[in-house]
Amino acid sequence: MKVVVTKSYDESCAYVADMICKLVNEKPNCKLGLATGGTPVPMYKKLIEANKAGKVDFSQVHTVNLDEYCGIPETHDQSYRYFMNTNLFDHINIDKANTYVAKGMGDAEANAAELEAKVREGGVADLQLLGIGNNGHIAFNEASDHLISVAHIEKLTESTINANARFFEKKEDVPTTAITMGMGDIMAAKCVVLIATGLAKTDAIKGLVMDNVITTQNPSSMLKMHENVVVVIDQELADAVGYKG
Repeated sequence: MKVVVTKSYDESCAYVADMICKLVNEKPNCKLGLATGGTPVPMYKKLIEANKAGKVDFSQVHTVNLDEYCGIPETHDQSYRYFMNTNLFDHINIDKANTYVAKGMGDAEANAAELEAKVREGGVADLQLLGIGNNGHIAFNEASDHLISVAHIEKLTESTINANARFFEKKEDVPTTAITMGMGDIMAAKCVVLIATGLAKTDAIKGLVMDNVITTQNPSSMLKMHENVVVVIDQELADAVGYKG
């Protein structure tokens, strides 16, 4: 595992954006696994800027997103399809037919099976982008006594619902289940890049980078078994974790 400590969150976003641009320039038809949530938004803005400046061309790129809420349509402003369109896809020269976000409506099990197929379609992701939850969850693979390897329906924990409540009018509006890639899907990617910021992530990142323990109570710790993982954190978080490099 490679841990990169930057001076600031903005620098972390620039570092990851540069990694993605380099990959796309080297392999124009690459496959990207993408993430939602607040953490990657500034990084996506940097990808938009690079695309508009002619520094990167997304016209042949394929993408698959980690997850989607169950029970809200893609037109809902909190759906992850809406998020990806408004924060990235609407602003770059990507073919939306080559982008995939799981369906939130309809037969949830069938939608999960479709996501699983998309993870493998045309080969696994060249790069999988991840954020991390306060409890160490990645995608919607929640801290538990067990984890699931394939795409599935996950019941969201109270801490995840509380963390996401800020995006909804009221807590009762937050979906309680989601479709998510499984841990095996994430681990199948050729390269995994996790970006984290904020002191709320201290315990989760400490469990990821400060020891050799792997536990389902911190799903991110599973990444220790992957041969090509890059964890990007800023100095504030590194100090809180006690990471010295």
